[in-house]
Amino acid sequence: MERRSDRTEKRRKPRERRDGSRRSRGSRDSRGALDSRDAYGVRSKKKRRKKKRRSSEPRIRQIVNRWWDRLLDVADKRSFSQGASEYEANQTMRDYVLNTIGLAAWGALFPILSIIATQLAGAEHAGMFSMAFTTATLLLYIGNYGVRTYQVSDIDEADSFASYQVQRVLTVVLMLVVGWLWCAIKGYDQEMSLITWGAFGFRAVDALADVYEGRLQQMGKLYLSGVSQAVRSVAGVIMFTLLLLVTRNLVVASIGMAIVAVASFFLLTLPLALLETPKSRSVDRVEIIELFVECFPSFAALFLFALIETVPKFAMEGVLPYESQVYFNAIYFPAQSILMIVGFVYKPQLVRIASVWADKSKRARFDLIVFAMLGVSAAVTAVMLFGFGLVGVWLNGVMYGVDFEPYRMAQYLMIVAGGLSAAIDFLYQVITVLRRQAQATLTYLAAFVFVCLASVVLVRMVGFDGAVYSYLSVMVALFAMLGVQYALMRLKR
Repeated sequence: MERRSDRTEKRRKPRERRDGSRRSRGSRDSRGALDSRDAYGVRSKKKRRKKKRRSSEPRIRQIVNRWWDRLLDVADKRSFSQGASEYEANQTMRDYVLNTIGLAAWGALFPILSIIATQLAGAEHAGMFSMAFTTATLLLYIGNYGVRTYQVSDIDEADSFASYQVQRVLTVVLMLVVGWLWCAIKGYDQEMSLITWGAFGFRAVDALADVYEGRLQQMGKLYLSGVSQAVRSVAGVIMFTLLLLVTRNLVVASIGMAIVAVASFFLLTLPLALLETPKSRSVDRVEIIELFVECFPSFAALFLFALIETVPKFAMEGVLPYESQVYFNAIYFPAQSILMIVGFVYKPQLVRIASVWADKSKRARFDLIVFAMLGVSAAVTAVMLFGFGLVGVWLNGVMYGVDFEPYRMAQYLMIVAGGLSAAIDFLYQVITVLRRQAQATLTYLAAFVFVCLASVVLVRMVGFDGAVYSYLSVMVALFAMLGVQYALMRLKR
């Protein structure tokens, strides 16, 4: 019978490999990694503690550290083409969630900045900032040039991404030139000019980043586009708030916001798009010209639509005090949120919508999508009206620190106009998919002439309410005209 001491001795013998060799304490395995067990196969407590610390590292920190490693690797190799893509494409849930977060951060940027400026700098100075940011947002349409929908629906890459990039640089330069001319014509003082240029700088980065975020969407990685938008917007709000809190100077806060946007572009947006999408073929001058020509109708229509929304604000400038801009923007933001919410639903699906239209056997399904989205716009508008009827007006007063009760009816009218605006935006995207942007441009031009006349007359006659009336009336007219246009296009096809 085997002795107990012999059995104990056998258990203490080091474990043997299949080839008969013994693994020694602290030896390395076949891949050269240090083994974490001792000579008797017992895992070291010290190693276990290290592994636990590594696994408990916050997920965000891991992502940030990994991203810095990739940037350093790119800097070391001096090339983006050598980097390997690490994020998967066609992640529908991620697309919806992260793109929604990005759009929400981008859309909430102006309202949050306005609230912060009102609380820390007063209503009059906040009105100045609101006017500057409104102008910068209008110029953003020049920078974007209506290319985004055209780009993401370019499924076969008829135009190279390099051509899209060069075309975007040219439009951003044009945007800044127009901004300089605007400041010269308006004759702003030094303070207003610097605040305006801070807003111009931030929106110029927005325009430049849009083509790279469009590339990510085109390659099925819309969620990364949402991350880029969210980081830029949140960083801008944080920098603006900190600088305004410390200095109480809107000039410093506005310029600081532009600087942090530039940093986010070079540290995140640009490398993310180049590392996570295929390398583009070289620039083609013919393609650049083609982009300007093909997207001009889209640009003209979108720019005119932005002008239509902005004209009432311009009509108030010089006639009403700057604080009126704060009140108008405050009741306009809920209307804008309807546009954003509806955009959350359909914009991630623009590529799929284009694919449905390309298949002639699915035209009935295409019409169903259009009617469903118009129904979504109406439903969101109804919910918004109900919410603001209960607490919305009171909440505006709390956030801005001023009384909004006299503007209750104006708020309701603006929400209705916002629902129409969301439907108009969707109809225009549909018309772009149909490649009939030129026809919509004439409709926008007619609406622009109407709103200019209505705004000037009504603002001078009834003041603040005149701006609201003119905005609502032009949205009604524009929705009716685009709806008729879409119906006629479908009957012909």
